[in-house]
Amino acid sequence: MPVFVDKAKIFIKSGKGGDGHISFRREKYVPNGGPDGGDGGKGGDIIFKVDKGINTLSDFHYGGKYRAEDGENGNKRRMHGKNGADLIIKVPEGTVIKEAESGKVIADMSGDNTECVILKGGRGGNGNMHYATSTMQAPKYAQPGQSAMELEVLLELKVIADVGLVGFPNVGKSTFLSKVSNARPKIANYHFTTLSPMLGVVDLEDARSFVVADIPGLIEGASEGAGLGHEFLRHIERTRMMIHVVDAASTEGRDPLEDLEAINKELERYNADITQKKQVIAANKIDMLPDGEDSEIIKKIRDKYEPLGVRVFPCSTLTGKGVKELLYYVSRELSELAEEPVTFQQEYFPEEMARTSDDAFSVYFDSEEAEYVIEGPKIEKMLGYTNLDSEKGFAFFQKFLADNGILDELEKLHIGEGDTVRMYGYSFEYYRNADTVPFTEDDNTDILDYEEDEE
Repeated sequence: MPVFVDKAKIFIKSGKGGDGHISFRREKYVPNGGPDGGDGGKGGDIIFKVDKGINTLSDFHYGGKYRAEDGENGNKRRMHGKNGADLIIKVPEGTVIKEAESGKVIADMSGDNTECVILKGGRGGNGNMHYATSTMQAPKYAQPGQSAMELEVLLELKVIADVGLVGFPNVGKSTFLSKVSNARPKIANYHFTTLSPMLGVVDLEDARSFVVADIPGLIEGASEGAGLGHEFLRHIERTRMMIHVVDAASTEGRDPLEDLEAINKELERYNADITQKKQVIAANKIDMLPDGEDSEIIKKIRDKYEPLGVRVFPCSTLTGKGVKELLYYVSRELSELAEEPVTFQQEYFPEEMARTSDDAFSVYFDSEEAEYVIEGPKIEKMLGYTNLDSEKGFAFFQKFLADNGILDELEKLHIGEGDTVRMYGYSFEYYRNADTVPFTEDDNTDILDYEEDEE
């Protein structure tokens, strides 16, 4: 039997886009053919998919790295590089995918969201066949493939149930679930016998059925990490209603009123929104009370909680007394509550974050060298794939600088005519000259004269 795991951390990486190719037709009777460099293939996506046949994250228990396939580079004769294969990662329904460092939600794999692209593969770069014009018939530059996206994600399984059973260990939650539903939990006289949330369907005549989850027993301090209960508090977040099960007979010497107060405090500390859910109290084990449901402790519980709108049902999972009334009440309440399942909205957008990282650049003045410096991964990449010895190639690179706002940044630093700009081993002189700008019509963008550094 697989170990129940409801939390795991893994590394995921999409595929890099293939690079565009630089080549020219060279055939027997076509000695000076045009450009025929093909495009790079798209990198594979990282896709998460719900598999209803699994109910644990045990496959990810030891972490791991999951990578999609890179796109192939383009080739000569206009050959397109092969697209990288997507990687599909199967998870149980109810899995919430979060960015590991911030804890922000990327996707909630529940409801209609059964398949989701978490990281997109990089676009393939254009081959040089795309850059031929009537005035530039032999472009010696191509576009690099877009970078892969990578991320460390936290997977959290939050069970999907209408009602959550909460209470201290050994108050009878597992017995309650086994009597009212089709669930068959292991029941024994030990604390924390339930080591994973158990789900059961409650079927009632002439009333709506509902799903109940037995949340493993809590203890005081659970919200701060004490005890096993802390590991399962997340499962209560999905439920629409809660049944607090207490041992009204104090068979282990615990005060049921103190237990109820302690449980509510733990829920509030973990997530204050949980305490706003509809609640009902199952005062269990009345068969062991001398006066049954007329006992003084039942009156005290009712006097404290029913004025707050929390119904109290004295019951016995052993004899069945009071259980049916409780279930029909829960069914009626659920019918009046909103039907929308509890889902977690997206807070973290990997594509935007990756774009910010990949496109980031810095422009600053190096006072020691008296040079303006431009740095950034995209700039370095474009330098490697552009033939700056070609007039058109150089114009292509200048347009890239203008389109990405880099020339504007230089102006903000009050760059002057003839000042030197350094980029990864290349130095340029800066001039403002509208007549020689080979950009779009009426474009009055600054340009750079090029000269390569001597090593």
